Amino acid sequence: MGTLRFDGLDYLDGLASDPGALGWMRGSPPAPERRIRFTDDRMLDFPQIRWVLSHLRELLPTVNVWRGSGPVRALASDTTSRQDEIDQLPFDSLDGRACRWGGSLPDTYTDGIVVLHRGRIVHQRYFGALEPQRPHACFSITKSYAATVAATLVYERVLDDARTVPHYLPEMAGTAYADATLRELLDMQIGVSHSERYSDPGTQFWTYARAAGFCPWPPGESVAAGLHEFLVTLRKDGAHGQAFNYKSVNTEVLCWVMQRATGVPLAELLSQRLWSQLGCEEDAYISVDPLGVAMGGAGMAATLRDLARFGELLRCDGALENRQVIPAAVIADIRRGADAAKFAKAGYALLPGYSYRNMWWITHNEHGAFEARGIHGQRLYIAPAAQMVVARFASHPIASSAANDPITMPALIALGRFLASR
Repeated sequence: MGTLRFDGLDYLDGLASDPGALGWMRGSPPAPERRIRFTDDRMLDFPQIRWVLSHLRELLPTVNVWRGSGPVRALASDTTSRQDEIDQLPFDSLDGRACRWGGSLPDTYTDGIVVLHRGRIVHQRYFGALEPQRPHACFSITKSYAATVAATLVYERVLDDARTVPHYLPEMAGTAYADATLRELLDMQIGVSHSERYSDPGTQFWTYARAAGFCPWPPGESVAAGLHEFLVTLRKDGAHGQAFNYKSVNTEVLCWVMQRATGVPLAELLSQRLWSQLGCEEDAYISVDPLGVAMGGAGMAATLRDLARFGELLRCDGALENRQVIPAAVIADIRRGADAAKFAKAGYALLPGYSYRNMWWITHNEHGAFEARGIHGQRLYIAPAAQMVVARFASHPIASSAANDPITMPALIALGRFLASR
């Protein structure tokens, strides 16, 4: 079996770790060593994560994000003439390796990828446990869904991004968010004592995940009965508005504000504002805490083509078939980005020149690309100047994007140049 090395450890490579080949959850019943349970806290371990991310609903409580009753909006396909050509596209990884597009997909543990050019599918691949009709975990792409709705509510003046959080949530007056504005929330410029280190099981990130119902509490331990009970425990660490500071809990506070202001739960907001408007093929779903509160920072799962539909909507400035689903001004604000100097303070060595706006990562690159990112390799990359959208689901053994970016980033630039030249 092939292996790849990350952080000094060897992992089965993308082909050898295929969940079908390894037999996860196969059999009636599955063999004990091939079972995956929510309660044994192995759910996100590698290599079983390669099965889990396409089967979350079988392990977690969830709520539907309804696609609505309208017809499916078909995505035209042009893969016959382009797919093989794209697979052979050469590029160099950031660490100097010669790569080809198709051959690099297993090295990023890709579960599925769809490339749109001018709204047509020009490349599409599925691997492992993922199938076209099966939702896959989006992880932090969920933030970008939710914040796009929030930015629309700001545009409609349902929310005021100059207001502080306690204006909407008096419960947060004694917390880190007592003097934080919604704009600082949307741009992740909050000083809050909360670690986002995924590799350390003792950090607050995992307390947050357990409060959200996404992971089990250790035996005999329960710090919070749900997301809202956890959020009111967060305390301030530094000034707001000074630097980009990526924390998933900020999105949960934002989603709580949206629900309080509108009276509509997050899953219904996402359905009303996005999923029922896109002509999606399938319902999405989102994990919920013990009180039924949706996990806005990481909980959504969707099909790959429906993710691509969302990306195409944003590439087209929020318009779909002569309907303005998202105000064009909201998309323009995202694309402009924010203060790159504040982003640089966060020290993302692989993301020079980036900024962050409305919970989107803004590249400021040659294609004017902006992207939604999720741990373990989830990516929605929108490149207006190349008229390109790339939607990818993955199950990389390392949570941080820094593990796959040395391949992913130059691959996306090379593909954008190739398609722009056509």
